[in-house]
Amino acid sequence: MREPRLGDDIDDYCVRCKRVMNHAVVSVMNGDAAKVRCRTCHSDHDFRHEQPPPPKVDLRKQALYNEVLKKVDPDAPPVDGLETPPEAVEGGEPVEAGEPAEGAEPAEVPEAIAAEAPKSKAKGRGKK
Repeated sequence: MREPRLGDDIDDYCVRCKRVMNHAVVSVMNGDAAKVRCRTCHSDHDFRHEQPPPPKVDLRKQALYNEVLKKVDPDAPPVDGLETPPEAVEGGEPVEAGEPAEGAEPAEVPEAIAAEAPKSKAKGRGKK
C-alpha cells in the first residue's frame, strides 16, 4: 500500500463520534498519517490506527465492589470492571436499574424507611 498523502481518505476511530468513520489526512510524519480530521464531525485528532481508547475503569471502585461481593458470597469469583455484574443480568439480557424482573413481586419498603421518606408537595398554579 502506498504512503498516505495530505487529503487522502482514511478510516480511523473518531474520539468525538465514538466509532470508526471516514477521515482526511491532515498531517503526515515519517510516511505515516500523524493527524486526521473526521469528515462527519470535523474534529482533528491524532491518527489512532482504528483503535478505540482503553476503557476508563476506576480500580478503587472495582476493589470496593469486589470486597462487598466477598462479604455477600465468599465463594463468588471477583468481577472485573468491564462486564455487567451478575445480579444485573436475567436470562442473558441486562435488566434496567429499578425495573423489577418479569414475574417478580416488587420489593417491600420497611415501614421505618417509608415513614422517613419526604413527602413531595405539588405546587400548582392557583388563581390569586
